[in-house]
Amino acid sequence: MSADNAEQREIEAEQSYVDTVYERLDASAKVAQSLVVEGMARGHVGNEGGLVERDAMVYQASKRLSALNAAHDGLVFGRLNMLDGESRYIGRIGVRDADREILLVDWRAPAAAIFYQATAQEPAGVVRRRVLRCSNDQVIGIEDDLLDSDHAPDDMVVIGEGALLASLTRARDSSMHSVVATIQKEQDEAIRAPARGATTIGGGPGTGKTVVALHRAAYLLYTDRRRFESGGVLVVGPSSVFMSYIERVLPSLGETSVTLRSLGEVVDGLRAARHDEPVAAAAKGSSRMVKFLSRAAAAPAPGAPTSFRYFYKDDVLRLDAQQLERIRRQLLSGARRNRAYAKAPSALVDALWRQVRGDRALEKGEEGFVETITTDDRFVDFVEEWWPPVEPIDVWRTLPDLIEPLSHGAFNAKEIAALKQSWTLDEPSIQDVPLIDELRYILGELPESGDDDDDNPKQLMSFERREREERVDRFRSTQSIEDDGFAHVLVDEAQDLSPMQWRMLGRRGRHASWTIVGDQAQSSWPYPQESAAARTSALEGKPEHAFRLSTNYRNSAEIYELAAKVAAVAVPDPDLADAVRRTGESPQQHVVAESELVSTVRRSAEEILGRVDGTVAIVTPRARLSPLTEQLSDFLAEHADRLRLLDGLDTKGLEFDGVVVVEPDGITDESSAGWRTLYVVLTRATQLLTTVGTTDRWSTRIA
Repeated sequence: MSADNAEQREIEAEQSYVDTVYERLDASAKVAQSLVVEGMARGHVGNEGGLVERDAMVYQASKRLSALNAAHDGLVFGRLNMLDGESRYIGRIGVRDADREILLVDWRAPAAAIFYQATAQEPAGVVRRRVLRCSNDQVIGIEDDLLDSDHAPDDMVVIGEGALLASLTRARDSSMHSVVATIQKEQDEAIRAPARGATTIGGGPGTGKTVVALHRAAYLLYTDRRRFESGGVLVVGPSSVFMSYIERVLPSLGETSVTLRSLGEVVDGLRAARHDEPVAAAAKGSSRMVKFLSRAAAAPAPGAPTSFRYFYKDDVLRLDAQQLERIRRQLLSGARRNRAYAKAPSALVDALWRQVRGDRALEKGEEGFVETITTDDRFVDFVEEWWPPVEPIDVWRTLPDLIEPLSHGAFNAKEIAALKQSWTLDEPSIQDVPLIDELRYILGELPESGDDDDDNPKQLMSFERREREERVDRFRSTQSIEDDGFAHVLVDEAQDLSPMQWRMLGRRGRHASWTIVGDQAQSSWPYPQESAAARTSALEGKPEHAFRLSTNYRNSAEIYELAAKVAAVAVPDPDLADAVRRTGESPQQHVVAESELVSTVRRSAEEILGRVDGTVAIVTPRARLSPLTEQLSDFLAEHADRLRLLDGLDTKGLEFDGVVVVEPDGITDESSAGWRTLYVVLTRATQLLTTVGTTDRWSTRIA
């Protein structure tokens, strides 16, 4: 029998089993759908119990239906032929037949672990491991690994060159895909690490750190669903581009309840997509910001009155700037600014009453004084102007004016100038989001309506709800700081986090377990020791489980050899992985005149697009991004489904079949972390890499 005929017969046999699994999946989906309908009907019972029962039934049934639908594509991906003759099928979720017998083992179940852990050296009772390549519900290919040839039956068919190497040649598209069928042993160990504490996953580019971390999130939800689903799982990545790239991975594994946010979206209600220039970004990210923000939060509101005069009976009562400052300090010493809001009126009233000396006033007593002054619009207006409730975003807008007088030497002249310039857009950057979050915690929340303090004059509660002009502001946080916590925090590209970003994430993971993914050689943060201290504080002494992934599955050896030379300049002793494949395609390097730069970039991208089936990226220094977007607009539109134009930071975590790097020297020069950024950019390419520049200082240095 020919190899082609043998493979076709094996595919047909596997298709028969796959069809049985899908029939059962469809039956389960119908049951879940009927439970949704039944649950909705129970809402018509007409009593509170019926509504509660409806909500619970609809929620659980809808969640199950979503998981079944999400796992439909490529549901069955593996089969184990065991030494005892058992065949064990592995899939994205578990499926049982009508008699509750197992048809498909969930990849996260203990029974599926040997699918990833068995090797030819330690087969663990597995004779043959088979990966089924499927398109929707159709088996289109098979790849086998014969792990125990001594115990293989004479008629056992072995097909293909191995699933992993086959998957490495697949064209990239605009989304990351699950690698659940091709997880390797060292990756599986990281996925199944203990849930408690912090699991760190390190290794060079292309080792699968991100996708392993996402599979770990799915694994944790499977092993302790009540804890992680009720407490929430937060996945944080470097950019919205990256989050769009990975958004399909967890749903494809049957998990639809995870919160995915870029660093610019961690704070509910805020969405930031732009980066500040390097000097401003480094200053905003520094832990030096904490004391400055505390001073800014305590500063008087812009335009706040500095004195108050009130005529009462025979007395003229005054509060000058010095007295008001003393009252301000007293209020802030015992509470956050917004929590002290309700106490401010009584503190002012007390200070004014102590000045009362006239007989008529004293005769009426303190109670009469309080009643008079707290119903006087002049006093009401003064209090609202002197101690208004403060939104973090409003304080953030005042920071350019406060940075010089309140930083107390923490920032040098260059940093102060860069910081002032960075606020000119009146729109938060990615680096501003942690500052606004810090202010949320420093300021505190406003008291809820009716949160009266018995020591306050009751008339003054009108201050808390006095009508104000409503202003639409898309940058206001819509979530209470009490609701920020999660049960698990997964942070990717962790080497890039600034101290302020670590503080922001630390507040969301105080009681959480963590998965931390990173590689210091790819860091864009210029001060690693400061960031390491903030990381330690954020983890609060949690036990750590460290894993290092050692094999580069993404880049060809030719591409990675060039990138490794850049890494050696970027950091001492970089963590270099072993590239497992060669393509015979060496990176191309072009040095051209400025007048030829754009045409050469276009020609290089056209050539790569013609040679690969998947996606291609043109990566440029930030300063050239806008001009190139305009100069290549027609070309980008023509290939919108396959071609991206990005700056170096936005390539974090992504991969493309081909990459054209524009002005590598511009990338190395744009910040103190420029060489590390260039290392990241070069390692985004899986098959073809071309550099185009008007200078070649970078290549001379690594020669």
